[in-house]
Amino acid sequence: MSNDKAHWRTIGAPLTDDMEGPLFFTDHEWLTVEAVAARIIPTDRDPGATEAGVVRFIDRYLSGTAYVYATADGAGFLELAGKDAEAWRARMSDMRRTYRAGLRTLDAIAVERAGSPFLELGAVEQDGVLEQLSGRPKPGPVVLGQSESAGAFQMGAFDEGLGFFDAIVAHTRQGFYSDPVYGGNRNRVGWTTIGFPGPASLADTMDGTYSLRDSFVLDYSWPELVPHLRDAHEGAGGTRGQAQSTEIGTP
Repeated sequence: MSNDKAHWRTIGAPLTDDMEGPLFFTDHEWLTVEAVAARIIPTDRDPGATEAGVVRFIDRYLSGTAYVYATADGAGFLELAGKDAEAWRARMSDMRRTYRAGLRTLDAIAVERAGSPFLELGAVEQDGVLEQLSGRPKPGPVVLGQSESAGAFQMGAFDEGLGFFDAIVAHTRQGFYSDPVYGGNRNRVGWTTIGFPGPASLADTMDGTYSLRDSFVLDYSWPELVPHLRDAHEGAGGTRGQAQSTEIGTP
């Protein structure tokens, strides 16, 4: 099989809103994952993980090889075959076990603490279960520019070796902000929340219909952007307001 995905065969169709329900999870697991995701990105003045359909993103991710790589135009998915498929199945086999074991542990903690499965608990009780499961306190509100919140913005792209809690946090974030073609970010609510317009479809990114050209900053100050340059500039007697602007690509 060629490593050049341009030659991979297209199979299946794009995920649509009517393609609901689990492919991998049991019904109870589906509802429990949905409830956990709703505590990770809760619904407040903005839509949360529930409205974004994050549980469907996670389920399709774990379901097999059918929804791994969307075609460039978003019209379907690429077929994984040979060693590519074997490698993906092995990776997902580990992650599936992580999820199933993690969900059992989650319910066991919930029953021990409150006498009911996680799904049947209130939000405050659910948060307590997640704190015990993760071994970490519930994070406070994220405020831009505050260093203590910096960890909230860190999100790795890979999940190999992650335990259940860290994996579902990563997958919830991915499902909330990823392209809707992968089953999450329903109605682009994740993008809307952060003010990202996003393409109407992946096809728009291929033919030039969608572009971020207007978002580029063409006039900026290197000392303003790079702390050590700013310090050197100020140490030489300059001020932040005197930083010279320059065109992109000119250090």
